[in-house]
Amino acid sequence: MGELTSDGSDSAATAVLTGRTVFPGEATGFPLILDAPLSFWGGTDLTGRIVDEHHPQRGAVVTGRVLVLPKARGSSSSSSVLAEQIRSGTGPAALVLTEPDAILMLGAWVAAELYGHRLPIVVLAAADYDRLCAAGPGPVTIDAGPEHATVTVAAAPRTSG
Repeated sequence: MGELTSDGSDSAATAVLTGRTVFPGEATGFPLILDAPLSFWGGTDLTGRIVDEHHPQRGAVVTGRVLVLPKARGSSSSSSVLAEQIRSGTGPAALVLTEPDAILMLGAWVAAELYGHRLPIVVLAAADYDRLCAAGPGPVTIDAGPEHATVTVAAAPRTSG
């Protein structure tokens, strides 16, 4: 279950959510929240752009982002596409899902074993997933340890005006 903490500054509260580690690692990036499942095989290209013509976020780029998606959508070949994106630096910084996905975990494992690059993958409970999606555009930090993960959502910086 997530908790809300305050950083003591004039900014809004920071959300600290607890989830389950699917693949360990650490990452920070701005979130890219997808409205629909995504297949990396045929759904993204090797530059990290979503190219699936039916996907609501077609044209968005996953590179360096904390990719927040309800779940993946098939093809076992997604693991090889994801591993290649991680190797070439065009993959996401981390994945946050509502359910574990063995195909994406395999892609992350291959990238870690062959290329030394880690892609943390975290599963959040539905309520915490919804909180993450509603949190806004501030940076997200993933710390996926061997047993559990924390997802820290920083409040977006306020602009003076």
